[in-house]
Amino acid sequence: MAVERLVVKVGTSTLTDPQGKIDRAFIADLTIQLAALRAQGCEVILVTSGAIRAGREALAARGATDSRTSKTPETLPYKQAAAAIGQGRLMHTYTEAFAWRNVDCAQVLLTRDDLDDRRRFLNARNTLLALLDMGIVPVINENDTVAVDEIKFGDNDALAALVATLVEADLLLILSDVEGLYTHPPISGAPPPELIRTVSRVDETLTALAGTSTSGVGTGGMRTKLEAARIATAAGIRTVIARGRRARVVSEVVSGEPIGTTFLPLPDSDRLPARKRWIAHSARSRGSVTVNARAKERLLSHGVSLLAAGIVDVSGTFNVGDLIQICVEGGGVFGRGLTNYAASEVRRVVGLHSEQFEAILGYRGSEEIIHRDNLVIDSLASS
Repeated sequence: MAVERLVVKVGTSTLTDPQGKIDRAFIADLTIQLAALRAQGCEVILVTSGAIRAGREALAARGATDSRTSKTPETLPYKQAAAAIGQGRLMHTYTEAFAWRNVDCAQVLLTRDDLDDRRRFLNARNTLLALLDMGIVPVINENDTVAVDEIKFGDNDALAALVATLVEADLLLILSDVEGLYTHPPISGAPPPELIRTVSRVDETLTALAGTSTSGVGTGGMRTKLEAARIATAAGIRTVIARGRRARVVSEVVSGEPIGTTFLPLPDSDRLPARKRWIAHSARSRGSVTVNARAKERLLSHGVSLLAAGIVDVSGTFNVGDLIQICVEGGGVFGRGLTNYAASEVRRVVGLHSEQFEAILGYRGSEEIIHRDNLVIDSLASS
């Protein structure tokens, strides 16, 4: 299948050399491959990590310390400062490397907030599509200078998957420091692990094979890459995890060579429409409701809306139109949706039928707490 629009993600561990510095030679080789694809008519988006690492490298070179405020390399303010210093240096490296290949690139910094709001989500999409129409390669990174949660817990694997769905890419290529997904981690005395070449669906059994980040440089591991593959394949996007330092890796993956681990797109019948993809993966929840087992069964098997009668508890403070999670008594989260009522109102009508709303709330609003058109069930948590 021809690849007309490609998203490539490269992590910090792949970008750095054995001395822990940003590897300019690797970036030069990567941009050569991307520029060649661009010349062939393939639209390319690059999602890159490395800003904090580049900033730390610059600070170390000048022997920078901050004894006045006791900021150390592991504190959040230091990381944010390093990101502020390093992002410009990293982008300068990419700009120069692409310029040698007569390709223009553009910096795009995103935070989770940019994807939470539907209007900002669509604005980001329009910007990226406009850049691609101009023949420019967007170079995207998490805005680590202000994105506190992302520095602590986040990774660019999820960002790359969301960008791929945002622009409806044909292929998401995640460049890693390993060849792909293996049958099990290396264990002393056990048979050597085998590389899994093709995955038809990311499920809990597959996720159990994933370990954690072992490089000590990046924030993600195979688990975050599998989640990225789950997001992308649910949108019909073929996803490949491959070793980033393999010669001509981008070119060979795009040409269909059997490299790394390929995750096949879900069948059309299992894919979510664009709006529900945003609900499922892009927006951040503001609270949750817990339902009884019967309500969960109806939501799973009948595709109905969520009614107050099935709710037993409410958590958090949310407003009308916010995204909330749906949990089951004694279990975990199995759905997400946009609420028609604020948390304070839902608490007052828990367990009631809609014809009782007017007497309790003073007005007769929607019959549903979450309408089925604004509701997504997580297939991995549905059992």
